[in-house]
Amino acid sequence: MNDEELAANWPEIVHRVRERTPARLLVGRAGAAYRTGTQLELREAHAAARDAVRTEMDIQAIFGASFLAQWKLFEVSTQAANKDEFLLRPDLGRRFTESARAEIVNRCPKGNDLQIAIGDGLSVSAVAAQVPPLIPLLYESAIQRGMTVGQTFVVRHCRVGILNQIGELLAPRVVVLLIGERPGLATAVSLSAYIAYCPDSTHTDANRNLISNIHARGLSCADSAARIIHLAELMIMARVSGCNLRIDDLNPRRTITAGSNRQ
Repeated sequence: MNDEELAANWPEIVHRVRERTPARLLVGRAGAAYRTGTQLELREAHAAARDAVRTEMDIQAIFGASFLAQWKLFEVSTQAANKDEFLLRPDLGRRFTESARAEIVNRCPKGNDLQIAIGDGLSVSAVAAQVPPLIPLLYESAIQRGMTVGQTFVVRHCRVGILNQIGELLAPRVVVLLIGERPGLATAVSLSAYIAYCPDSTHTDANRNLISNIHARGLSCADSAARIIHLAELMIMARVSGCNLRIDDLNPRRTITAGSNRQ
């Protein structure tokens, strides 16, 4: 019996379960093993995940010359010298090189309401797929709410903790780091947005908020942009982020005036 014939004999509840998740549930078997088609899909997904982690970021190929020029994007690097060192030494991915620090200070204005950075993280594929449609939506939503937005830049060999150094260098009220998530066998193109209020060297994960699973089968770029900017507004009003931020209603349509309560 082939896959189509097998699927035709499934009860309705099986179809409903499979429609709700990309997980490989109720896919049938050949003896004690997966069927050949499922095995091949798993191998393909595993290869995509490995490629997402191991690929070096090429901003020209990812964004194209016109996008780079439109948003004036430039690239800096952390202290991880290459991909192998980045994977083996997470601490180096949380610190900029001296030349990177100097370039950021030289090219980015300080003290904005919102500072956006783009990091390759553990999935260059996620950055390539999600960032180009997301960046314009973030800018548009932030400007509509009266926020000032700093100069966005790209960080090679980036870990989440780089938020702290961005905060110390540029003193924005809120930093948003768009970074490739660790890929899995369901998708290799999922992006995360880590958000922190006035981050500095004392911050840990407890001081950050996260919006994850930004991809076609997860949270759309439009919904993500609305949630990110709304969360930034809440942080500005409360002067705090992370586990101490009370989020009673994450309604993207709620408006909080930016520019007040500057710390």
